[in-house]
Amino acid sequence: MYRVIAPETPEQFETYYDLRWRVLREPFQRPRGSEQDEYDQVGYHRMVVNSAGKAVAVGRLHFNSPDEGQIRFMASAPEHRGEGHGVAIVYALEQLARAEGAKHIVINSRDNTLGFYIKCGYDVVEEADTVKNPQAEHQLRKTLTEFNRIIYRPDWCTELQKTWHEEIPISDTMGIRITQYTGREFETSATLSRNINVHGTMFAGSIYSLATLTCWGLLHLQLRERQLQGAVVLADGQIHYHKPISREPRALARLSAMTGDLSSLEVGKNARMTLKSQVFDGDKPVAEFTGQFVVIADKEDEKSK
Repeated sequence: MYRVIAPETPEQFETYYDLRWRVLREPFQRPRGSEQDEYDQVGYHRMVVNSAGKAVAVGRLHFNSPDEGQIRFMASAPEHRGEGHGVAIVYALEQLARAEGAKHIVINSRDNTLGFYIKCGYDVVEEADTVKNPQAEHQLRKTLTEFNRIIYRPDWCTELQKTWHEEIPISDTMGIRITQYTGREFETSATLSRNINVHGTMFAGSIYSLATLTCWGLLHLQLRERQLQGAVVLADGQIHYHKPISREPRALARLSAMTGDLSSLEVGKNARMTLKSQVFDGDKPVAEFTGQFVVIADKEDEKSK
């Protein structure tokens, strides 16, 4: 169980700074204390901790001006890389920056982390000469807009939402929107007033549609992540309704709940996948959906290999 917290106690700051030093300073033979600077006293700190309270990822936001926030000291424990904790830190710090009225955020990055920040929607504004100096840092920038509130692959999510609204018109009628993607979780929402029944709650059919599209969307994005081709089709779906929805609905699908094997697509064979999603009334889960999906292999793509 992992969660994002703001370190407050001496013990929490100890594990926070220790991870900073181990990842960002120890490999370069830098002494203890070099992992801190003068902005730590005025910055915003966030860390992902495990069930034992140990830091597995950390990061800090400070302000260079009222309009410009800067993210620094991003670090993930080597044994936990690739689990999405870095995305969770960037998301938490961006939320803070937006709440404080920042117009943009800058980040300095070495070559080994450059791709990560680009996937999070940052643009390179100044390239460093890493041939002469492998430790030189590129400068990246993100202008904070409503469009890039999605933390990971915002361009892909925009394309997906446009596809839904153009090819599945009912999704636009229902007011379905992609609200967040972190690489590990995919979240959507719908407009209650467009899906309301005579009882003042959400139509069961609308709940089913929202839950299905949420699973479909996560699977579609995972195909892109893995550079695989195929058409996603729902083969069977089951949903359990626990309570009616009377507030703005949202749905969430998690990569950890996806089962199946996509590798068959690489040899031109269909893949069968199972995904699950939850639909929430506010913060309370009130419906659970399980879908059996078939990804139909792109035969033409296989022939071209």
